[in-house]
Amino acid sequence: MSPMIELSVNGRSAAVETNGMRRLTEILREDLGLTGTKVGCEAGDCGACSVILDGRLVNACTVPAGRLDGSTVTTVEGLASGDTLDSLQRSFLHHGAAQCGICTPGMLVAATALLAEVARPTKEQVADALGGILCRCTGYRAIIDAVVAAPDFGEADAEPPPGKAVGQRVPRVDGVPKVTGIDRFGDDDPTEALAIRVVRSPHHRARFRFGDLAAFSERPGLAAVFTASDVPGRNRFGVIPAFVDQPVFAEIETRFRGEAVAMVVGETRAVTDLDLETFPIEWEELPPILTPEAALADGAAAIHDERPDNVLIRGLVRRGDLDAAFAAADEVVDTSYSTPFIEHAYIEPEAGRAQRVDDVLELTVTTQTPHMDRTEVAAIMGLDADQVVIHPTAVGGGFGSKLDLSVQPYLALAAWHLDRPVRIAYTRPESMASTTKRHPSEISVRVGATADGTLTAMRFDGRFDTGAYASWGPTVANRAPVHAGGPYRYDAYRADTTAVHTNQPPSGAFRGFGVPQSAVAQECAFDELADAIGMDRLAFRIHNALTVGQPTMTGQVFESGVGFKECLEALRPHWERALADAGAANGDEGSIRRGVGVAGLWYGCGNTGLPNPSTIKVGLTPTGRIRLHQGAVDIGQGANTVMSQICADALGVELGVIDRVGADTDITPDAGKTSASRQTFISGNATHAAATVLREHLLALADASTDARIELDHGVMTVHDRGETTTVVVADLDVDAEGLVAVATETFDPQTTALDEDGQGAPYAVYGFGAQMTELAGDMELGTVELLRITAAHDVGRAINPTLVEGQIHGGIAQGIGLALMEEYLPGRNDNLHDYLIPTFGDVPEIVSILIESNDPLGPYGA
Repeated sequence: MSPMIELSVNGRSAAVETNGMRRLTEILREDLGLTGTKVGCEAGDCGACSVILDGRLVNACTVPAGRLDGSTVTTVEGLASGDTLDSLQRSFLHHGAAQCGICTPGMLVAATALLAEVARPTKEQVADALGGILCRCTGYRAIIDAVVAAPDFGEADAEPPPGKAVGQRVPRVDGVPKVTGIDRFGDDDPTEALAIRVVRSPHHRARFRFGDLAAFSERPGLAAVFTASDVPGRNRFGVIPAFVDQPVFAEIETRFRGEAVAMVVGETRAVTDLDLETFPIEWEELPPILTPEAALADGAAAIHDERPDNVLIRGLVRRGDLDAAFAAADEVVDTSYSTPFIEHAYIEPEAGRAQRVDDVLELTVTTQTPHMDRTEVAAIMGLDADQVVIHPTAVGGGFGSKLDLSVQPYLALAAWHLDRPVRIAYTRPESMASTTKRHPSEISVRVGATADGTLTAMRFDGRFDTGAYASWGPTVANRAPVHAGGPYRYDAYRADTTAVHTNQPPSGAFRGFGVPQSAVAQECAFDELADAIGMDRLAFRIHNALTVGQPTMTGQVFESGVGFKECLEALRPHWERALADAGAANGDEGSIRRGVGVAGLWYGCGNTGLPNPSTIKVGLTPTGRIRLHQGAVDIGQGANTVMSQICADALGVELGVIDRVGADTDITPDAGKTSASRQTFISGNATHAAATVLREHLLALADASTDARIELDHGVMTVHDRGETTTVVVADLDVDAEGLVAVATETFDPQTTALDEDGQGAPYAVYGFGAQMTELAGDMELGTVELLRITAAHDVGRAINPTLVEGQIHGGIAQGIGLALMEEYLPGRNDNLHDYLIPTFGDVPEIVSILIESNDPLGPYGA
């Protein structure tokens, strides 16, 4: 018999019969159903599981149940008073301090503990008190602001602004569940289900042979062992149809450390306690190929027989006479740069559940792309697409890696074959070992300019380590050369890219698809070139900035929506002040030197030269509510809120009457994947179109003009038009099969063209532009860097919600800091959040955001 422990949780008594070595996280989540306390690492590294235990802030994952008898615990669920949020929770919503929401409960609990000791903490005190909790989305600054403001944050401060929704700092429409801990992520359903563990290769490359699997599966508590022979359909998956190459289970040989070969399914405790070292498998380690240089060497072993020279794909963009343009240059710079593997490090590891209902598979998973998941799972299972339903959960950070399948095939196989509910949650090491990374890059750049600072030519060669399987390698290889020159003008340009296979983890999508790596090389080369000419670095960029009416290096010409030069100009006063500050500081003796850096950026929204549609449905219910079927998965960037704002204004109704139906392949049209900065532009346009058509239907019911004003209240629609008022009792209208009295479904697909053999064409309908400036202090003896301030100017066309835009700027900056100063994933060496370092509160400086709104006519409300 397990001992009984009694404790008080959020002011209520609880008694749990449990093994004394179980973790407090398990007690709270599995036994008491308090899933607001999140599990991100189970090692005390991320702080997502922070709770207050007997007045002290602790990581619940490191507290054994044997210490709990008689204890008092406060979790995020205990912060609100009934349905009333406390001032801290309201302040979090107002300041945009919760993005994906997976770290939010831990942040709130830690801040609560701080405010109990310090009534009005400073920013420095907040950063210190919350410093043990990791966030990958926000960049931390909004969290600090929210905690500092919380003591004086009243209920009136949380009220959304009146009037039109677009352009307003509307709190997240899905924010309350995030700050109360009731939002449901991939592993947040504690109901009974069989558990799954995946057996993975410990080697970069190896052959293997199974022993007696049947005997192993007879162990107490185990239900089955599955291998490649149990896959009923295609034992392959991928994200691009022409490059589907990754096995669900390897069959003879594994190609990277962490590749799956089998899975074990059984009762939770039996599977959790299982020592996989006893799994019957023999390994024969083979010589791996770990670098692109080795992969491309003469005589290198083929990682995929069908891909000669270990090359997945090549990309090319070329324009103009390169030799002549370099000959016309007065200064030429040749330089090279490299970037390493970067781990996504979202705080929520991959997780989900599945069940079989007759001949239909239902998967509830964390994902960025439910409809793609459905297609891939159906192919793996040998089923029709309509036999698979994907119910996306809240996503605790994605950044690109949750575009690829992870847990989905294993859930599907186990649920289908065993006809029982199953669940899986990756451990942090498993997540890091088995999922995609940012492509390492090796880039050489040659760039030339005349004496007056005018760019003449650029030559770019980029080699990207795409790892063992394709994933998004083709996208990186094709997107990078389009962007590699930056948003600048050249007489001639050539960019070549190669995605190379190695026995490393698959490299996939990570916030930029190869563009950040390219920008590192191009912008640093610009600094060298400006210095060689003797020109101010910001002035050099302003002089060469792309503007409307000028062709990009793919020959595309924009007549509007190019605010790049305006972004650079917005930095000028900050730049001049920062240079003066640095010059004054550097007059002192000592090893500390101040520096100022600047860089420009651009990014094409959506797929590169390919169809990229999104479909949105909007309807009116008999109760007078607007139902928005919003299939653009919100991974923290704010799609739920942005689409609601666009829908409200296009319909001409208050935001408060809109009810959102989240992404779900069973009930929501396909809004496309959440990637490539596409949702606000593409799904936003689809939302605007659907809401506009629905408005026409509603006005027709009252025989009103297009200028009429609509009010919806308790089943009654009141239309004010030309001095007259018409009332329509919505409840009296006929309803369709979905319970709607009026509905509109619209699709938007941006106009692009495929690139020709020279990389010429119109790959994106719109680009986003920006420029950022960093002030820092470097210790010239120790080599340490302290960031002092980052100023970021971004042309977003139109900020549908400025708070959300600023949140994305902050989060991108924080990840850029990690790439530049501290992050490098080393397979098998730092598969955890203790050894793999991401920025913390102390690493992200003050951020000044400047929003430039060029009002692109192609975007919804100019976005």
